[in-house]
Amino acid sequence: MDQLYLSLWYPNFRLDALPGTLEKVMEQFAASGGSSRVTAATVYPISWNESPVWQCVYRNETEDEDASPRAVIAAAMENAHDDYAWEFELVWELWVPEHAAGLDTMWRQEPRAVRIVGFGPNFDEAAYETNGHVRIDFGLDAPFLCEDMDLDEDAVARVQQNVRRLVAFTEGIQKNGGISTRLLWSESGESLARKLIERLQQVN
Repeated sequence: MDQLYLSLWYPNFRLDALPGTLEKVMEQFAASGGSSRVTAATVYPISWNESPVWQCVYRNETEDEDASPRAVIAAAMENAHDDYAWEFELVWELWVPEHAAGLDTMWRQEPRAVRIVGFGPNFDEAAYETNGHVRIDFGLDAPFLCEDMDLDEDAVARVQQNVRRLVAFTEGIQKNGGISTRLLWSESGESLARKLIERLQQVN
């Protein structure tokens, strides 16, 4: 299993443009089947090694306006500094297999956290240069590959639904996000597209 990210760079980017940029990314996340509410937000100073200077957890069961992207971004970025990073957690549901002894594999939709991070220009020695002005952390790539099981027709359909959600989000960002460059990458450096092709070729 591998950690999966999407990095986004914007032309002539400035810190004061970050709130609107983050809100637009979250709008595309909701449009691709993700939550339109933020579940948690954290502000880090200087580098990831430092303790957060601000943090808030939201209860998404309610339609509380305080948990809307615009409200949470405004609260988190009230005292913005060039050497801060802002992390926002949202949720989408992906298909995952449920194994039971002696029974066929059952599939269920399970909430998975996605973290959207905005980088100040001086955070962690200009980390945005390699990570993007905005980075989306999708968590482990397991729901998009299911490498620990044999894929039958039903499994392929579920995996494809997960992948379609990921593709819809990245394409929405490409069309509507005003980005100059995007990069879908994994911690190991392996290509998700290549792994997907190899995986689906194994289907009987």
